[in-house]
Amino acid sequence: MTHRPVCLITGASAGIGAACARLAAADYDFLLTYRSDPDGAAAVKTAVEAQGARVIFVQADVGEEAGIKAIYDALDASFGRIDVLINNAGIVDQSAKVTEIDHARLTRMMNVNVIGAMLVAKEAVIRMEAQGDGGVIINISSAAARLGSGNQYVDYAASKAAIDTFTKGLSDEVAPSGIRVMSIRPGLIDTELHAKGGEPGRAQKLAHMVPMRREGSAEEVARAILWLASDAASYVTGSTLDVTGGR
Repeated sequence: MTHRPVCLITGASAGIGAACARLAAADYDFLLTYRSDPDGAAAVKTAVEAQGARVIFVQADVGEEAGIKAIYDALDASFGRIDVLINNAGIVDQSAKVTEIDHARLTRMMNVNVIGAMLVAKEAVIRMEAQGDGGVIINISSAAARLGSGNQYVDYAASKAAIDTFTKGLSDEVAPSGIRVMSIRPGLIDTELHAKGGEPGRAQKLAHMVPMRREGSAEEVARAILWLASDAASYVTGSTLDVTGGR
């Protein structure tokens, strides 16, 4: 099927997922996913293929069981293995207090950010254990998991705190199989996620709160992710790494 290691990145049409694919194109072949940005997906595919990587893009919503099945059906058919999962797909909503959040918003948030991420990781573990040579899973959390995001996105923060707990529990389960599991907590990063939450300039507006006095870039987060995925981090598992400029 393939002679290069295979990396699955969910939510790879923009932001951190796209940065990971671009930076790692010399080392991996990719199964990449997107939900609603075909133009972004096409641009990433072109950039990554130009560096010699094989790329399969799948349109899928990880908040739905059928979407997760579509991802792994394509992975199995195209590559027949998985070495690294960057579990990146996630959503945020409009800034709101808890008293303004309804059941539909909470259900969607948890379906994508928690249930979807857990089930994507589950399917990766099944394949990595069957392969018998280990693997790496990196879940994308957020500094919001420890900051709480009061008056903004408490539901989003809670979903990412769940990811941190899931990371630790899963890492303990699969460490004997040679599978390493970590999470990354980005801080104020200049990505499209803020615009999707109705605040396109949020990272710049709040940069003064960061000890380094600036927002971070998707590439800076991607470099940390790819270090965790590499053999240089071979004795790291169960850990959560902040990429926050000190915040």
